[in-house]
Amino acid sequence: MVGRSSSSNPSDVLRQIKGFVLLLIQDISRNRAPSVALDRFRIYCSDPSGNCICNYDLPIGKEIISLEKESHAYRLDVLLRVLQIIQQLLQEKRHASKRDIYYMHPSVFLDIASVAKYVLVVEKETVFQRLANDQFCERNHCIVITGRGYPDVPTRRFLRHLVEQLHLPVYCLVDSDPYGFDILTTYRFGSMLLLLKSHLFSKQMAYDAMLMHVPELRWLGVFPSDFEKYNLPDHCLLHLTSEDKKKVEAMLSRCYLHKEAPKWRLELEIMLQKGVKFEIEALSVNSLSFLSDWYIPSKIQNGYYI
Repeated sequence: MVGRSSSSNPSDVLRQIKGFVLLLIQDISRNRAPSVALDRFRIYCSDPSGNCICNYDLPIGKEIISLEKESHAYRLDVLLRVLQIIQQLLQEKRHASKRDIYYMHPSVFLDIASVAKYVLVVEKETVFQRLANDQFCERNHCIVITGRGYPDVPTRRFLRHLVEQLHLPVYCLVDSDPYGFDILTTYRFGSMLLLLKSHLFSKQMAYDAMLMHVPELRWLGVFPSDFEKYNLPDHCLLHLTSEDKKKVEAMLSRCYLHKEAPKWRLELEIMLQKGVKFEIEALSVNSLSFLSDWYIPSKIQNGYYI
């Protein structure tokens, strides 16, 4: 019994669901253990070279679910319940998300477990989209989020919740410029320091700041020292403006960098000494997939973060 069809026409899908269930009933009525052949799809890349050319949309084989195996009874139960929900939705011309379907029968679908190995925070949406296009999450089993610049409160709360619930390492990728560094410190230390300077904070603000900062966060890049390490061409670099230099000097005076992130401070000093800044995308000057294929995976694997 084949359990897959490429048709997306509602009437065709309804007809095939009915035919599928009918064949199942016929097998049972004839004292035969029904079996279902399902397409298997790739969920991760196993190429050790890192030169992934996998297509996650094409089947890589068949998997047989049969009641001859006691362990398959649960999976067949889940399959039939999902088909029942799909049939009802099509008949009523309604839509539902996977989350909606899960909460219709939470005791059947059991707990949803995360397979992520780490959380990656990226500064900009453009980099987020680049990684999405490269199927970075699927290939590296991770969660990627972005605050699209300076993160708002919901983004910071969400990141904190992920770290607390999943107990995963968290890395941050920002531009090598004063504003990227400031965004980095906002994620790790929070924005309470600015409130303290202005003397406009309250106890509630202090409490909220403690709930949102992520002290576990590690700086993955890009480092000011990377432009020499990766031999970036001059056209990828910009000179720090006088305003940039003032911002860097102000950040260097923050006492928490001395105490809690001295290596971060050293990189910030390099930025000021070299007098240049550059964006994350500059690392892709020779290859659009350099970030996802090499830079991020190799740095995490080899511990090149601070």
